[in-house]
Amino acid sequence: MHSPNFTIPARNIRSLTRPGLVLAAIRAARWLARKINERRNLNALMELSDEQLKDVGLSRGQTESDVHVYSRY
Repeated sequence: MHSPNFTIPARNIRSLTRPGLVLAAIRAARWLARKINERRNLNALMELSDEQLKDVGLSRGQTESDVHVYSRY
């Protein structure tokens, strides 16, 4: 009779867990979160009046360009 035990070779077990794929997914999630945060900050700047922007030291043109990076931390 055949044995009911079935063994998987070690190389197949290693291929089931792909650390490179997990790390790539984590990096992609962090990148997406950073982009969402940048967009949220840009939207907050665009809601400010010209006087409020002047108090912060920016002009309307600077808020519309991607050159100036603003952070609300």
